[in-house]
Amino acid sequence: MNQYNELKEYNGKLYTGMLIGSSHNWFYPNGKWNETKLAPDKWKFTFESLKTRSHSAPENSGAAKGTTYHWYIIADQKATKLDSDSYQTIMEGLKFKIGHKRPHWKTFSYNYEDQISYNEKVMNAIQETIDALKIKTQ
Repeated sequence: MNQYNELKEYNGKLYTGMLIGSSHNWFYPNGKWNETKLAPDKWKFTFESLKTRSHSAPENSGAAKGTTYHWYIIADQKATKLDSDSYQTIMEGLKFKIGHKRPHWKTFSYNYEDQISYNEKVMNAIQETIDALKIKTQ
């Protein structure tokens, strides 16, 4: 039985997937980060890489091959210059699931009727982050 796909509940919300509190470690061995300066303190970036597990997944676990996930990431990045060509980079933050597309679906989950839209899901993620920051500063 694939427990990954079993219906679970967290704070009154039903979900499938990995259990709350579980964690993964991933390697990004060939990551490519591209950034463009848009304003004095604003950059647009893209990151592309193969993502591999640090340990093999349990047999018959996880999403079906071909499943695509859409995440929204809010993160802090600290980069320390080591020499003229190198920085040590540390990033930490939050990753919000915005939607997913199973291999046999035509589009992402947020595009189907009766689902929360992409824009609303992103706004909810940003608002949750703002609310948490406000609590930290009180």
